[in-house]
Amino acid sequence: MARYTGPVCRLCRRTGEKLYLKGEKCFTNKCPFEKRPYPPGQHGPLQRKVKLSIYGQQLREKQKVKWMYGMLEAQFKRFFRMAQHMPGNTGENLLSLLERRLDNVVFRAGFAKNRRQARQFVRHGHILVNGEKVDIPSYIVRVGDVIQVADHFKNNAELQAALKMNRPTPSWLNVDRNTLKAQVVRLPQREDITEPINERLIVEFYSR
Repeated sequence: MARYTGPVCRLCRRTGEKLYLKGEKCFTNKCPFEKRPYPPGQHGPLQRKVKLSIYGQQLREKQKVKWMYGMLEAQFKRFFRMAQHMPGNTGENLLSLLERRLDNVVFRAGFAKNRRQARQFVRHGHILVNGEKVDIPSYIVRVGDVIQVADHFKNNAELQAALKMNRPTPSWLNVDRNTLKAQVVRLPQREDITEPINERLIVEFYSR
């Protein structure tokens, strides 16, 4: 599956808010968004004064969430179609599916600094699900699944650096930092997602 490989800091500037795509750097004064909180490009400073249309707001919200979870348009749209066919609120279903992606679970468990690094760990075969290697970042975990770091990777410097960040763990995951295991104890709910996301705008965008 293809992925965005360009500079991620410009994505934060494009959306007008920090998406925390680079992990630790986003919390320091080295973050480019702190110095240039306006869209990239020659006319960036002028663009932040432009009022967005309703369509523009919907598009920006969709782009923001898509970039936040490290997905391209075709895959993101497929997840939305899956959410539509699930019982309940489509927007909340979409966020639940995104949270249950394997790369996101690795990130939420604190085993990676950001989702981009988590994706790399999964693709390189360093993550096991129920004792079996799974190298598909978009794999959707289920309640009861155990996600763990492979033994050969437990002393990796990047992994250890991520663990030292000591980020809070969502309540739908039970994480053991000693054994580097995480178990899905329940499905993620809307209140578990603290990022400023307006899923209603995304539903409106795809429902046009």
